[in-house]
Amino acid sequence: MEEQSVVKPWSGATLAAIFLGLILGCALQLQQAALWGVAVYLSVLLLALLGAGWRGLHAGVSQGAGGVVVLCAAMVCLSFSVTGLRASAQASSALALELEGQDVVIKGVVTDMPQYRENSVRFHFKVESASLAGQSVRLPNLLALSWYQFQLGSSWGKEGQSDAVDVGPASQPLAALLQQSPVYAGERWQWTARLKAPHGAINPFGFDSELRLWEQGVQAVGYVRTGAKDPVPQRLAQTWAHPVQWARQQLRERIAQQGLDPRGAGVVAALVLGDQAAIEREDWQIFKATGVAHLMSISGLHITMFAWLAVRLVGMLWRRSSSLCLRWPAPHAALVGGVLLALVYAIFSGWGIPAQRTVLMLSVVSGLRLAGLRWPWPQVWLLVCSVVVVIDPWALLQAGFWLSFVAVGVLFANAPEQHRAQSHGLWIRLRAMVQEQALITLALAPLSLLLFGQFSLVGLLANLLAIPWVTLVVTPLAMLGSLVPGLWHVAVLAIGALVNGLEVLAAWPWAVVVVAKAHWSLGLLAVLGGLCLALRLPWSLRLLGVPLLLPVLFWQPSQPPPGEFELLAADIGQGNAVLVRTQNHALLYDAGPSFGPDSDAGQSILLPLMRALSVQLDRVVLSHRDSDHTGGAAAVLSIHTQADVLSSMEEGHMLQKLRPAKRCVAGQHWQWDGVDFDVLHPQADDYEGRNKPNAMSCVLRVGNARGSALLVGDIEKKQEERLLTLAPQALRSVVLLVPHHGSKTSSSEAFLDVVQPRTALVQSGYRNRYGHPANSVTERYQNRGIVVLQTPQCGAVTWQSWRATTARCERLESPRYWRHLP
Repeated sequence: MEEQSVVKPWSGATLAAIFLGLILGCALQLQQAALWGVAVYLSVLLLALLGAGWRGLHAGVSQGAGGVVVLCAAMVCLSFSVTGLRASAQASSALALELEGQDVVIKGVVTDMPQYRENSVRFHFKVESASLAGQSVRLPNLLALSWYQFQLGSSWGKEGQSDAVDVGPASQPLAALLQQSPVYAGERWQWTARLKAPHGAINPFGFDSELRLWEQGVQAVGYVRTGAKDPVPQRLAQTWAHPVQWARQQLRERIAQQGLDPRGAGVVAALVLGDQAAIEREDWQIFKATGVAHLMSISGLHITMFAWLAVRLVGMLWRRSSSLCLRWPAPHAALVGGVLLALVYAIFSGWGIPAQRTVLMLSVVSGLRLAGLRWPWPQVWLLVCSVVVVIDPWALLQAGFWLSFVAVGVLFANAPEQHRAQSHGLWIRLRAMVQEQALITLALAPLSLLLFGQFSLVGLLANLLAIPWVTLVVTPLAMLGSLVPGLWHVAVLAIGALVNGLEVLAAWPWAVVVVAKAHWSLGLLAVLGGLCLALRLPWSLRLLGVPLLLPVLFWQPSQPPPGEFELLAADIGQGNAVLVRTQNHALLYDAGPSFGPDSDAGQSILLPLMRALSVQLDRVVLSHRDSDHTGGAAAVLSIHTQADVLSSMEEGHMLQKLRPAKRCVAGQHWQWDGVDFDVLHPQADDYEGRNKPNAMSCVLRVGNARGSALLVGDIEKKQEERLLTLAPQALRSVVLLVPHHGSKTSSSEAFLDVVQPRTALVQSGYRNRYGHPANSVTERYQNRGIVVLQTPQCGAVTWQSWRATTARCERLESPRYWRHLP
């Protein structure tokens, strides 16, 4: 009886209740729109301790389902409260509102390896002290800073003086590293910085950059002030507070100085240092299309393979000493040594989230083996998940978490068959490897569709070729190049051969299946279907997975009814980009800004959005040439090859070479699905003069019997007056895209009195340097009872003609406590 009282509390059901409770509690807390008070979380924690204590005291009499439920509920409350307390502690260090936009003198230490952009360097900065106007102020502990408008290759003195040297175009990410960096990890600096709260774009189906910063512990972002009236940044000392990051930066510069082909050098830097930003955007597209992107950085696969090799090496060396074997068994020493070496590798590679998860998984599984515990795979899998989630609760909202753990679960579930295959010959092992990769591909396909809206059909073949090549050839050469730099040249040749092969696969028709993003409930059913097909189940149960996959494959998002239209003003920062949809057609009005040589609104925001909505553009209207309206156009047009272009851009503009544009001229008209589209500006004779780009903005009216929307680009008062003279009857609209983002030069009293909108949309950047929208302009709208919706406060704004009195603000409809509300 005593033995039963000890064993039963730790039965399979009990362990599953503990692990599931911990995971569910974290997941529930992450759904909170706003944090509760600390006292409430402490009360929930007390409730969890009481429940766990009762379960412990009555372990002998509460072995049934009721006892398991109580224990699970206690674990839910425990992880919910602990996660809430952690979040409250982090939120308490947020940047004070009165410090936003102020020039603060900050002293601290660079904590990581800086990242480079076209004209800036970005890094994390640990604050030691800060002052405003000579008075000490409190800042968050960790900042994300940018230093703009410097030239790499400078020779920096103690006071930060420099002699600028131009290093040429920055289209190659590693080109900037050919010269000495102005900032090194571990350096103590003092400079003046202008800060603001972390604020990212919030769009339907979009990436949550605010969550990424929250997970990193960053509570404020900003830039170093380097104006003529600003104090010169001062390098105070080189500390050894972050020696690993300093060593990584030194190694990255060594890679850059080898004169390697930029394409291969970026992949080498990613594999050795985890520096994914070094990989060129075109190569990322190939890697994603072929499903091998997970191999081109320090992923779980690399660290697991490194740990396996380390275990073999440590075991071999340990067995050479009889005294060591007598002190501790070689298998145990090899296991611990392998995990520790994998930890060192993960730390040196940047200690990214995938690396952290992998080291935790290896540690947990190794700990069970050292303890002599042989649990069934579901309990091991749940234990690993719960440990990772308790340490990093916000990992639950990362796509990589689900992809890695579903893959691990499939491997665990099929492990017995794989172990049997290890005792056979090479052909059997190869067949087992193919089967294993096929199972993982099959299991992850519906999850990829749910998370990304696409899946690589050539991924299985690409991975079968790339995994052994990258793992056994490219990665070892890249790593050994740290000792023998000449091997980096060999690694680049191997990378080139791989990329050439992947390019062929990516060019195949139907290489990638792209579907609209289904509702999450259908997505979960599809994931369940994929698991049914992948797990070692009877074929009668496996085949049940097929009908579960079909809804997500054939899902179509709702379209506007006949005769109606929808506007979606994307949250793209300082710029314009409005998606207009009718029942069977779609138009994009402007394409947002460019964020740098390797990033723009088209690639990072608009294309994922349109892919998720299954949108195929019929027409792109680029109001005028300014980069905050055309920066994402090249990316959009490269995918939507069927779309024609209407614009006022001059014939020599670079986009004209990509897709010749037809001039937008007042009087142009077309109708889609009962919805009218009319161009109101510019006039034909405007092209004969030398007008500013803003003055040439294409003005588009979209309307039906219910009302219309007016999209006006960057027109100013003079163009508004001309519209009032030439087309006053066409101006009245329910929705107005505020001219020139709310600049003082637009939105005249007379113009607003004629248009009479109910809703005004402002697309601008949070705390943008232009001050858009101007307070005086906002007051004009508010004085007329016009609802002004600004993307910094709203996120993406969706307005539908058949629900003309309401609009959806994405930031307000899906609030989370880590999301900034200006």
